[in-house]
Amino acid sequence: MSFKQRLATLLSLTTMLFALSSMPAWGAAPKPRVLLTTTMGDITIELEQEKAPLTVNNFLTYMQFGNYNGTIFHRVINGFVIQGGGFTSEMLRTPARAPIENESDNGLSNLAGTIAMARTGDPHSATNQFYINLRDNKALDYGGRAAHSSGLSYTVFGRVVAGMDVVNRIGAVATGSKGPFPRDVPKEDVVLVDVKLITTEAQ
Repeated sequence: MSFKQRLATLLSLTTMLFALSSMPAWGAAPKPRVLLTTTMGDITIELEQEKAPLTVNNFLTYMQFGNYNGTIFHRVINGFVIQGGGFTSEMLRTPARAPIENESDNGLSNLAGTIAMARTGDPHSATNQFYINLRDNKALDYGGRAAHSSGLSYTVFGRVVAGMDVVNRIGAVATGSKGPFPRDVPKEDVVLVDVKLITTEAQ
């Protein structure tokens, strides 16, 4: 093969590799989506499994065993968050598994419409309770004003992709005291009737 032929072959291969590198990735796994059916309407959540694998697996495990079905949004603060997943309508705490490791340093932010894990003062104490942000709450982000001394804060693990109008309606309900809570409990129960995994579109 002459030099010109070798050069032409090399250029052809280079062009082909460039074209392949510019093509979209095949077989990229779709992000899981979960449908929350509530007494006020449906909410669809898209989960960030790659960025918060432990948290998403934890949430899906509770979902798989039906632990969220029949629980309520027990903490609603208009203009801040709606929180649920841990109490029944009778204000009984539901069983929880072992706490999970905090993944708040995953680059995701507590923006309006995102879902994140609730916890106590211990950054690694999240179990079954979650919240949905009604506004941008960047103070709850990794290293934000509400962060633990370690910088760890509240782990965002997904976002609302449909039904944000339902989220906002829940956020506007009248609240008061009930059970162990002196305030912020909806006066009329907002129940998570069913939580299930649904078909998703590829990225």
